[in-house]
Amino acid sequence: MATAQSVSASLEQSDYWWYRARADLLEAALQPYLGQPALVLDVGSADGPSIAWMRGRGQRIALDVNPQGLVAGTSVCASVLALPFADESFDVVGAFDVLEHCEPEKQAMTELTRVLSPGGRLLLSTPAYQWAWTDHDVWAGHYRRYTRRRLVSVVEATGLDILRSTYGFTSVFPFFVAERAMRRLRRRQPDIRPRLTHTPPAVEKVLMAGAGADRRLLRKHDLPFGSSIFIAAVKPDGAAQLVDAPQ
Repeated sequence: MATAQSVSASLEQSDYWWYRARADLLEAALQPYLGQPALVLDVGSADGPSIAWMRGRGQRIALDVNPQGLVAGTSVCASVLALPFADESFDVVGAFDVLEHCEPEKQAMTELTRVLSPGGRLLLSTPAYQWAWTDHDVWAGHYRRYTRRRLVSVVEATGLDILRSTYGFTSVFPFFVAERAMRRLRRRQPDIRPRLTHTPPAVEKVLMAGAGADRRLLRKHDLPFGSSIFIAAVKPDGAAQLVDAPQ
């Protein structure tokens, strides 16, 4: 979800390997909790590289503070801090790499929960590990990164029940650590503008293969570490029966 201070790299480079891989991992981890919703709110994904797997499941409304990428008639330009919808309007709310852009965090979570109907599902992703903070996070407009435990705590604090919590991008994690180290070194050169790291085709092939291995694992197992966190949660209604989380 872009902010006035950030650049929407997903709009400028939607074919970047990470966006394609994230879409696959989100589908593997969270698609079982999508169900058959009548109305879906997609927060911060107006560009669409992460949510193609959600299409065809009910009516979708996209919302973003950045009007670029929004489509008239199916999208709303607004902030997650003040969602322009009535209480309990949506069966599913998706917010993929959005919460780290929001301050205050509690207000964003309160709004996401408020518009979710009883029995509705909240699907989230965030970047992992505050130790991985670099100039890229500043450039992207992040306020924080998460651990799985902290993100679960934030979601549960709004009264939602966790259905699944897992890390992603586990197989390519060594590459992530190396890339973060390179960014820290490069930060000493102030003339270099932060940007997505150029990925040679041969390296991209390796990274996509690693993400493919994660995708297969995520269909049955939670992953213990990685550069992203995926969450599925439900707003209790006392009656909702959803699929079991992978064991």
